[in-house]
Amino acid sequence: MNHVKRLSVAGLVACSLFNLPAFAADEAAAEASPHTLTTNIGFFGQYVFRGITYTNERPAVQGGFDYAHSSGLYLGVWGTNVDKNALYGNTLEVDIYGGYLHQFTPDLSLNVGFLQFYYPDNEKIAGQSANTTELNGALGYKWFTLKYSRAVTDFFGYNTKSIGGTLGHGDTKGTDYIELNFNYKLPVKDINLVAHAGHQRVENYGDLSYSDYLIGLNKDFSVGKSEGWNAGFNYTGTNADGDLWVDAKGRKTGDDHLVLFIKRTF
Repeated sequence: MNHVKRLSVAGLVACSLFNLPAFAADEAAAEASPHTLTTNIGFFGQYVFRGITYTNERPAVQGGFDYAHSSGLYLGVWGTNVDKNALYGNTLEVDIYGGYLHQFTPDLSLNVGFLQFYYPDNEKIAGQSANTTELNGALGYKWFTLKYSRAVTDFFGYNTKSIGGTLGHGDTKGTDYIELNFNYKLPVKDINLVAHAGHQRVENYGDLSYSDYLIGLNKDFSVGKSEGWNAGFNYTGTNADGDLWVDAKGRKTGDDHLVLFIKRTF
């Protein structure tokens, strides 16, 4: 998710507000506000995270709220339905995230933050919760973003108690994910090309580690006077072990997936 940093011109506007009509002053103050709040909602063919489907290839409704300050600080919340067989019987995922974005130049940026995966159903396996906290950092240059995420809790509740000792021993704190993302607007009808490659390493459980990829196209558009629409598709795949990455009913979750979607930000 990209957070656009606004430049505040409050200091320049303040000197002239007293000479403006009331309605003009209100408009100027609104334009100078350092705060930005956006919302988004989308309908997806399924919920795929790091190449793994969490809705058993069934539709997902996803949406959230994002707050950004001109200083670079941001905070957001996002939610999606998940299949009850994917994560210990949970049916809803809520992600809470925040951080700081610094734009060195128009082409170069640094983003550091946190991501909390939260499951309100609080369903567990062997007493272990799927709730997970990650810290992350990302370096962006033009169309490329290199990002690193590291879990500071057990990774979705994986440890000796929840998955036994046959695959490894101990907890999964320190599990990490490194990814390279590419986002480029093609010179053809403003179509966006996206590509992604990542590697998920699961601490103490090497057999669960895998790599994933994504490629997709999407397009921004308007519906009448309604702006902020986007629709497209993503094709994803992994080399995850098909005998290990399964849901509670034994269905493989790391196969190739085609995800169609339409969403709106406003």
